[in-house]
Amino acid sequence: MMRSNEEGASTGGLTGWPLSQYRKRKLEIQFTGSGSEYFRIWITNLLLTVVTLGLYWPFAKARRLHYFYGNTLVDGQALSFHGDPWKMFRGHILLMVLMGCYSFAGQVSLMGGVVAFLVLCALWPALWRAGLQFRLYNTSWRGLRFGFEAPLKGAYLAFAPVYLPMIAVVMVSNLLKRPLDVSSQATLAVLGVSLGVALLLAVALSPWTLTLIKRYQHGGYRYAEQEGELALSGGSVYKLALKAAGLGLLAVAVVSVVIMVAVALSGARRGDASNPDAASWLLLLPLFTSLLIWLLMLAIIHPYFTARFQNLLWNRTSTQDLEFTSALTARSMVKLTLKNTLLTLLTLGLYRAWATVATARLRLQGVSVTLDGDLDTWLARQQTPETAATGDLAGDFFGIDMGL
Repeated sequence: MMRSNEEGASTGGLTGWPLSQYRKRKLEIQFTGSGSEYFRIWITNLLLTVVTLGLYWPFAKARRLHYFYGNTLVDGQALSFHGDPWKMFRGHILLMVLMGCYSFAGQVSLMGGVVAFLVLCALWPALWRAGLQFRLYNTSWRGLRFGFEAPLKGAYLAFAPVYLPMIAVVMVSNLLKRPLDVSSQATLAVLGVSLGVALLLAVALSPWTLTLIKRYQHGGYRYAEQEGELALSGGSVYKLALKAAGLGLLAVAVVSVVIMVAVALSGARRGDASNPDAASWLLLLPLFTSLLIWLLMLAIIHPYFTARFQNLLWNRTSTQDLEFTSALTARSMVKLTLKNTLLTLLTLGLYRAWATVATARLRLQGVSVTLDGDLDTWLARQQTPETAATGDLAGDFFGIDMGL
């Protein structure tokens, strides 16, 4: 009996599996890329894309993904990207044709623009889902490809909240472009109010739409027998959006105060704010103010939201045997973005490659994965290639890749 108990303890009781296989362990994520290596890829991609008037873009993206995936190590094993750039080219042409038809229809007639917009809205969720399927199925780790299996209906439901007010915005905007009876001030007022309400509603529903999109996206991730799940509430996204908006308003207030002080000092020095030089200075104020606000948004508000949203997403994403943790700090993201922005401006854009690599390293290495189980066991039960490709035929056929 004692021997039997000892054997049971050594094998994990009734399960028959060693206890060591059920100990949680962390799978570290490392990024080994360098700015000097990526610069050669980036500058070549840029030149060829410009020379070919954008036609080389899918091939450039495939090269970029090969590099970044190949330098992303999870538990010492690199990711791989297997996407065929010619299939991506086919998808790129399809998107260009769709956008061209939308632009052309809007130039021909106002009603044609509305109809084209409605058609684009009807197609976009399906194309976006196909892009997710293409990207995930062509990504592998340890020889096993990922997958995306969320139903098509969910893609349309995810975009629905912001679609309805945006359709109203487009329709009212087109009505305002039509020659109307200007004597009917009531009609113009109703259209103007309707447009304002639709825009406000679209902005108000954007965080909720983003929540639904990310739930759908992370919930469709598949790897071997692992199924992704995102426990993200709309309230948490709204709270983050309000914080970012508050920072944006603070930035606008600070810039406005600085501009007002500069105007006051300029007027005091010149003695007369109505002289031609002062007038010229005042004409440049809106442009200067807009530039400062844009730089603040780019260098502070955007990285702040990016860092907090990454943590919010991945700290609430899990599978049956995997838990994700993101510890990216907003301070480090803002600091790096300020540095990247300054050096990119000073080098007339040539620092862009180093900035991209540094940002990828910071964001990737801020995430870790905790495994609860035996990795080799559930990898051995991987699905067959035929089964893995069943739900990805649309994405593989169109070759659409719009990012994750």
